[in-house]
Amino acid sequence: MSKIQEVTQALRNSISQVILGKEDVVDKLLAALLCGGHVLLNDIPGTGKTTLARTLAQSMEATFRRIQFTPDLMPSDLVGVSIFDPAEKRFVFREGAVFTQILLADEINRATPRTQSALLECMEEHQVTVDGTTHPLDALFFVIATQNPVEMEGTFPLPEAQLDRFLLCLSLGYPEREQELALLSRPMTMPVPVPVISAQQIVAARRELEQVAVSRAVQEYLVDLTQASRQHPQVQLGLSTRGMLDLLRVSKAFAAMQGRSYVIPDDIKHLAADSMAHRMQVQGNVWTEQSAVCRQVVQELLEQVPVPKETAWNC
Repeated sequence: MSKIQEVTQALRNSISQVILGKEDVVDKLLAALLCGGHVLLNDIPGTGKTTLARTLAQSMEATFRRIQFTPDLMPSDLVGVSIFDPAEKRFVFREGAVFTQILLADEINRATPRTQSALLECMEEHQVTVDGTTHPLDALFFVIATQNPVEMEGTFPLPEAQLDRFLLCLSLGYPEREQELALLSRPMTMPVPVPVISAQQIVAARRELEQVAVSRAVQEYLVDLTQASRQHPQVQLGLSTRGMLDLLRVSKAFAAMQGRSYVIPDDIKHLAADSMAHRMQVQGNVWTEQSAVCRQVVQELLEQVPVPKETAWNC
């Protein structure tokens, strides 16, 4: 078993003690973690978004910070600020919330655009620049943001540039009947998960992704899918180049989690809606309907774009 499979299986087992019946969402979250991306959990209140993020952090020997995004949250609360120290007679940098390994940005759309934009450099370049000085973030740095797509009062919708920084946009949804019955029979106080892996193991496992091969035929399939998203008659803003590269990265991670050393078209198809839809815009729909319509468009594209034959993509 590869390092990636060992790490993901240990995390799956730990998370499943708290989160019931959401194996596919958990696998996609772990794939994003492995390839160094970030995840937006977009769902109604009470479905376990914050619990999932916290459980992942508790299952790892990693530093964790949760910050509640509110309209009065300042950029300096996130990235830090230089404060004059009278004793040393100089300005001293005080780190903000992003100086951690796993950051939970709870209800990210409740902060102002000015504060939201403070995350752009952090998420893309894993660094913070304050007063002309650049401060590197931890190699593991992983953002899990949550937002409620239903309640729009007092919120600031994420701009396209911010959404494009999220590798995946996931939704937990309601549990099945049997899962909710199992939740009712649990003790009121759940035990805190014990760390099963370290942050260093995740960083080491990421190196294996360099060995995952992508054939020319699969690359062409991904490019065809990307360009088709820009030519669809309903689409105003198609998949960006960053989005295409991100979909390839997470597909490699997902392939490695399945024990394969190469990507197949089914990896891309399985992750496409979660990786593409939130980066796209369609014409003539209000903001609250964008997500559903974009996901429908992605499904249409997956049915229309020809899939290469197995002899072409099997590495």
